[in-house]
Amino acid sequence: MTTDTAIEDSGLLLGEGWRDRIEAGVRGRIRGFIEEILEGELRHALGRERYVRLKTTSRAAVERSEGLGDEEAASGVSVVPAKGHRHGNRERELMGTFGTVTIAVPRARLDTADGKTTEWQNKTLPAYRRRTKEIEALIAGSYLAGCNTRRVGRALVALFRGAVSKDTVSRVWRKIKADWDSWNKRDLSSEDVVRLILDGTVVRVRLDRKATSISLLVVLGIRRDGQKVLLAVKNMGGESEAAWRTLLDDLAKRGLKKPELAIVDGAPGLEKALVALWSDLPIQRCTVHKLRNLVAHAPKKLADEIAADYSDMIYAKTAKEVEARRKAFIRKWRVKCEAVATSLEEAGDRLFTFTRLPPEQWKSARTTNAIERLHEEFKRRIKTQTVLPSAETAAMLFWALLASGQITLRKVDGWQTLDGHLAQPIDLAA
Repeated sequence: MTTDTAIEDSGLLLGEGWRDRIEAGVRGRIRGFIEEILEGELRHALGRERYVRLKTTSRAAVERSEGLGDEEAASGVSVVPAKGHRHGNRERELMGTFGTVTIAVPRARLDTADGKTTEWQNKTLPAYRRRTKEIEALIAGSYLAGCNTRRVGRALVALFRGAVSKDTVSRVWRKIKADWDSWNKRDLSSEDVVRLILDGTVVRVRLDRKATSISLLVVLGIRRDGQKVLLAVKNMGGESEAAWRTLLDDLAKRGLKKPELAIVDGAPGLEKALVALWSDLPIQRCTVHKLRNLVAHAPKKLADEIAADYSDMIYAKTAKEVEARRKAFIRKWRVKCEAVATSLEEAGDRLFTFTRLPPEQWKSARTTNAIERLHEEFKRRIKTQTVLPSAETAAMLFWALLASGQITLRKVDGWQTLDGHLAQPIDLAA
């Protein structure tokens, strides 16, 4: 098989001009340091120094060989019981933040109670471990920062001399799954969540060897102190009422209490699922999503005028002003473009639930922007991977970006007044 491109060995960043004596000296000492740690562990397991004879040496001599005794005590005649014997060493490669080094790992056989022997297993460098935990964190962090599995190795080639392959990156990434599974089962009863923001995002994944678009359902919580927290991200196949209800039931089962407000994008399946679980839950429909919907109901030449009238209404300073401008909006557009007025009336009071909150909270409560920003950052991160390997990988990657600190969540605007309760709804009837 031939290809149009070929990968050439490049001396850039790898030649002598990019090496110094300090690095070479440090890496040269790393091997001896690790081997000394392994040797000390084996000495402790055998109970004697390297060249001390079995059974015929006094205990004081053993202690003296380990630096624990003195010359005068060497006349004792107590016998040291045999714990096992050495039998050479084997070479192993270890990759760490110091690069890749070859280590001579000592071997030994330990005596057992039934008179047999067993291979000594060191705890410093367990079997099959080829990388330190710090280097695995570095590889995973590079992947989360936006590199795909192939580019991680290229980015780290100067440090590891080409020792990081795409398969290495994939294996390191799979180790995160244990933390992901634990996060999905964690207890939520201690989370003092007063507000939920719910939305879905579409990503492309590989299913049955074909690229398929799926929906990730995301639930973001707002604690009473104003801090945002990711509560759930799951692939449920779509954004139907049943899919959202399954996700919400799982959160409730794990202890999530009824919030004081839910902010949604206007998807009918999501609103029905929320009402089915919490019948009297106040719901705020995203004002940005609604504006897009209104513009879609009118000729393109009217888009700017609709946006201006809508902004005057939504961004009014008081609830009474919002009420007055809503009535004016409906009167005007019922004559000019009835579909626009009908669409606004369809949203009902849920488009104006934010007016029941203190004005300091209006900015954060009007829209689903908090979760939309997460979607944008997630899409930026996966831009280097046109298609993700699986639906679970997509959800796990979304979570890992926040869990690793690649994406940080700040407090919402107006968090100082989150302790207050919603006021009674005002009359927004036209």
